[in-house]
Amino acid sequence: MTIRKTLMAGAVALAGVSAFAVAAHAEDTTITVWSLDKDIQPAPNLVKEFNALNNGIHVDYREIQFDDVVSEAMRAYATGNAPDIIAIDNPNTAMFASRDAFLDLTDMIENSDVINADNYFPGPLASATWDGKYYAVPKATNTIALYYNKDMFRAHGLDPDQPPQTWDELVETARTLTDPENNVYGLAFSAKANEEGTFQFLPWAQMGGATYDNINTEGAVEALATWKEIMDEKLASPDTLTNSQWNATATFNAGNAAMAISGPWEIDRMLADADFDWGVALLPVPEQGAERSSAMGDYNWAIFSSTKHPEEAFEVLEYFVSQDDTMFENYGQIPARSDIAIPPTGNELKDAALATFVEQLKYAKPRGPHPQWPKISKAIQDAIQGTLTGQMDPQAALDQAAQKISAVPDR
Repeated sequence: MTIRKTLMAGAVALAGVSAFAVAAHAEDTTITVWSLDKDIQPAPNLVKEFNALNNGIHVDYREIQFDDVVSEAMRAYATGNAPDIIAIDNPNTAMFASRDAFLDLTDMIENSDVINADNYFPGPLASATWDGKYYAVPKATNTIALYYNKDMFRAHGLDPDQPPQTWDELVETARTLTDPENNVYGLAFSAKANEEGTFQFLPWAQMGGATYDNINTEGAVEALATWKEIMDEKLASPDTLTNSQWNATATFNAGNAAMAISGPWEIDRMLADADFDWGVALLPVPEQGAERSSAMGDYNWAIFSSTKHPEEAFEVLEYFVSQDDTMFENYGQIPARSDIAIPPTGNELKDAALATFVEQLKYAKPRGPHPQWPKISKAIQDAIQGTLTGQMDPQAALDQAAQKISAVPDR
């Protein structure tokens, strides 16, 4: 299937006006799109560009709020009022696909001249997959890595070009750089009791040989024990248990943490706020040569199975995908595709950081996929909080999490 280049024939009769005041004609097929994106983000601008093609398909766009995405979309689907297309947080894709709420796109993708599944990083593609079939197309992606303050490394006799490579090196470096008298912690990260905590811990568990449905491996227990060691020795702020990733990075930017675990969305803020030399490194591994992992964020495009216009909706998706190579330059978002190179920004520091995050994306893994991901995530969050607050030891906490997860139904 290809993007339409021709106008549909028929009488021209004004049918309505889109959110962008572009007239749709009576013979146009109307496709509705829901997304969190605001005016400066991709979705509304892609819709505007698509409508300017005047190709017989008109797209209406609606911005929705993060907290309302799942509940409102499920309610809309149940009442027959779902949009044609939605941008859904990648760990929630399986929830809708398993309930037959999303259209199976496998054949459409395989026959598409625009969308090629082989072009995507493995993690984002896996998040769009359920039961061996494609139910979505990755919209963009992000991951996490290790920011570090090179000036602090130099001041403490550490090589600024040799950030920690293993968990032991990370802890030892945090010990060296922690300076209570100057209110400096060795490391900043988020262990908050929400999806951010899971987002930050799961890669550690995965590098320890765990999966979401086998969370209590020896390596995962070691990972959680390492987190506890960091907290017990006050190498990270006590606020780590309540801080968001955004707040944790603010601590780093202010010079109150020597290292921070966060994502590429922080680069521009760091360039503006951090008054020191910094760099980005891949997440440390349990030991040299161990398998790498990292978290994977951002959204997938999906088509509701209730759409009356599946071919036209897919044509809209094809247009969106055809613009993936503009996502970073125009909106600062990293494409989910390995075949698209991020263009140089002209800022050497930013380009080096981006290169590290793109490298990290090769190892990023999805949360799940599982239709009951929020319940699985909650079990992991409880284990983190129980351990770091001293209520349980790491083994007992992850054993309990494994029991909770094994009781979560597949649908």
